[in-house]
Amino acid sequence: MPTPDAPPPVTLVIGPEELLRDRAVTAVAQASRAVDPATEVRDLTAVGLETGTVTGLASPSLFGERTVIVVRDVQDAAGELVEELTAYLADPAEDTALVLVHGGGAKGKALVDAAKKSGAPVLECQQIKWESDKIKFVMAEFAAARRRISGDAAVALVGAVGSDLRELASACSQLVADTGGVVDVSVVERYHAGRVEVSGFTVADAAVEGRCEDALRLLRQALATGVDPVPLNAALAMGLRNLARVGSAPRTARPDDLARELGLAPFMVRKARGQLPGWSQAGVAAALTAVAEADAQIKGAGTDPVYALERAVVTIARSRGER
Repeated sequence: MPTPDAPPPVTLVIGPEELLRDRAVTAVAQASRAVDPATEVRDLTAVGLETGTVTGLASPSLFGERTVIVVRDVQDAAGELVEELTAYLADPAEDTALVLVHGGGAKGKALVDAAKKSGAPVLECQQIKWESDKIKFVMAEFAAARRRISGDAAVALVGAVGSDLRELASACSQLVADTGGVVDVSVVERYHAGRVEVSGFTVADAAVEGRCEDALRLLRQALATGVDPVPLNAALAMGLRNLARVGSAPRTARPDDLARELGLAPFMVRKARGQLPGWSQAGVAAALTAVAEADAQIKGAGTDPVYALERAVVTIARSRGER
């Protein structure tokens, strides 16, 4: 069996998504423990951390075990600590893995730049805020567990659990542990009964498929349950863009290949292909124009975001079939 690789001497974890930051830290600790099960992990915060602490912890251990030193919130580190860490980057200790965790943004940029210049690997933990990205996250969670979830079930799970990524990951773990086979919509509804809400994608699907009355009803239901107009309109735009991108690709292209080329999940490609009949280039253009106008109205150019959304939904549904 090949010997596992030790983690690098310094790793920079940066970004606002807390769950992804925690997972990145855990991955470094696991890599070190794969080399030395006796690895000691010291988890610190830069806020109020005394100068010399990191250097002291990185000193060779009496028993020779490896050490992982995690320093969180380095964007809030005091000047003296930044100087210590910057000096450490130039000459990191052996058998020690230092993990600098930065919450993202411009604050603390000098230390981030120094870490990057030192050659430390950078693990990006960008916020997952769009529904399409959350759906991809859900499908990736199941893939990592060697399980499958249908595209519609992933959409339903995001709608049921909401925007918190940690809760979404926990819901995925529960379904993986408690069910067998492919997870479909019925399974999600059974585990999250009463919590599956109307999402922007549900509204967009109805509008793109020309179901005007359904789309308006779903839109009003979404707004009534507190869904913000901005992501609702973004979902309309995304549905139309996917339609346009998939529609311009060769019909002979395999969904999985096309998905990789376009940066979409395969089920999104299949859904867009199923929605394409009845759409023309002129119709898609008219619908995209309506969404762009609604976006401007919602973000300040108008006084009634709800009316702007309703008008966009009606225009999209009626644009299907235009020549």
